[in-house]
Amino acid sequence: MCVVGAINNYTNALEDSSSPYDPTESLMFLAHFVGDVHQPLHCGHVKDLGGNTIIVHWYTRKSNLHHVWDVNVIETALKEFYNEDVSTMIKAIKTNITDEWSNEEKQWETCRSRTKTCADKYAEESAKLACKAYEDDYFFAALPVVQKRIAQGGVRLAAILNRIFSGNKAEVKLQPKQSNRYIG
Repeated sequence: MCVVGAINNYTNALEDSSSPYDPTESLMFLAHFVGDVHQPLHCGHVKDLGGNTIIVHWYTRKSNLHHVWDVNVIETALKEFYNEDVSTMIKAIKTNITDEWSNEEKQWETCRSRTKTCADKYAEESAKLACKAYEDDYFFAALPVVQKRIAQGGVRLAAILNRIFSGNKAEVKLQPKQSNRYIG
């Protein structure tokens, strides 16, 4: 819940010109936390710190499950499928947004709820995906999820920024500070 509160609070700070928070820092933290909430294990089990205490072997390296989802899946995909070229991987994700996921993309941008914020919705999606993240077949099961969550995070961050800087604040709700610990 802490990451949800952070997204809402930094969004509000950017919308409020009288906010005491530095707008550059608020923007950087907002981008960071929107990315984090889309990584399933950031909304994983508290008892294992979102996979941080689960030791796994990623090919020949010892790692933890959280790091596999944060870093190793992307690094392996870059090496195996994209010749270590980040721009090629980004282009593939953009192509998926306009082709394979085109019927979903508009839904990613919108979030209409009377009881929850958009960030709550993103965290709930990740929590559901986190259940599958604990299965053994990491790479081929994880890669499509990681790529889609990167795309969703990018589209949603753009939608949030468009709302902030266009003056349309209808979907943003202030959240009280949360006492739950953020898994990062």
